[in-house]
Amino acid sequence: QVQLVESGGGLVQAGGSLRLSCAASGRTFTSYAMGWFRQAPGKEREFVAAISWGGRNTYYADSVKGRFTISRDNANNTVDLQMNSLKPEDTAAYYCATGSVVPVNRASEYKYWGQGTQVTVSS
Repeated sequence: QVQLVESGGGLVQAGGSLRLSCAASGRTFTSYAMGWFRQAPGKEREFVAAISWGGRNTYYADSVKGRFTISRDNANNTVDLQMNSLKPEDTAAYYCATGSVVPVNRASEYKYWGQGTQVTVSS
């Protein structure tokens, strides 16, 4: 079992930055890929970014490519999402997830999820 806790969400103006962090506890964190997803009200959960277990490979949704950066620190069991040049359409609850062997964009592949942290970008 793996427990995930996100932090770092908040309210920011368009063009600003936020850094989300996800702290993991439990077994075999370093064996899994990590992912970030988001869900806006009335919309389906969508993929944001993913990183391989060793941190060498990263993947991004087209909508965030060039603005967001995912990273992980296996020594401290954390994965971060640096978000720059934020837009109002980035407003959503952001969730970290793990339990997938490979860094995929399908939410169904991830076994463990955090409770989410809200990001609101004002125009």
